Amino acid sequence: MSVRKLKPITPAQRFRVVNGFDSITTDKPEKSLLAPKKRTGGRNNKGKMTARHIGGGHKKRYRIIDFKRNKFGFEAEVKSIEYDPNRSAFIALVEYTDGEKRYVVAQSGLQVGQKISSGEGVAPEVGNALFLSEIPLGTIISCIELVPGRGAVIARSAGAFAQLMARDGRFATVKMPSGETRMVLVTCMASIGVVSNSDHQLLVSGKAGRSRWLGRRPRTRPVAMNPVDHPMGGGEGRASGGHPRSRNGIPAKGFRTRSKTKSSNKFIIERRKK
Repeated sequence: MSVRKLKPITPAQRFRVVNGFDSITTDKPEKSLLAPKKRTGGRNNKGKMTARHIGGGHKKRYRIIDFKRNKFGFEAEVKSIEYDPNRSAFIALVEYTDGEKRYVVAQSGLQVGQKISSGEGVAPEVGNALFLSEIPLGTIISCIELVPGRGAVIARSAGAFAQLMARDGRFATVKMPSGETRMVLVTCMASIGVVSNSDHQLLVSGKAGRSRWLGRRPRTRPVAMNPVDHPMGGGEGRASGGHPRSRNGIPAKGFRTRSKTKSSNKFIIERRKK
């Protein structure tokens, strides 16, 4: 993976940093794994805007991703590494020995022609999906389930990873990408390796128009609003705006909003750092 800095032949390209896409092997997605993706523009079923700063953007089609990795007993060959407009990570098209094709989130280092598999007795190699009970301690993992059989929900974005720290009875201790340490059932599955496209964080849009292509509309700074519109609005001249807080008054910058009575609190060993 690499990034490219463009020559400043226009003002917009002066600071533009784009993905090199050197690990992408095709620009044609598998048609059988595509689904339509409707845009809401931030509106609900009555046409009322309920989410701001959403609208426009390039048309996309959804790639059906196998987050469950529940096809046990079959080996799959990686056919291609592809770009997915719906996520920051790259995806891999795999074909199983029985002919079925699926998309999976690609781990860093996954190559075309490589064989991957999932289930019990599988080697802990990059791209393979195993139960937490079978993964060696200290292994870097990604695409982790929180509920057995429900599919991966943790560490799915570009460059994300977690680490398996310990096992005790029914639970494994996993250090999350946020730094939080929590317990996860050992019957949950996880993939071996770091999620691909770790250079995603280095990209620079270069111009506001690119945000519009991605479906993001302009956002007004709270300090530029009137007091009736935002707690940080108003004041004479260029007032600083007071303490940083959201539109409905919840403080930002370190204020904890997690419920003290949340049922999953008992699984968290150490909270993420401030």
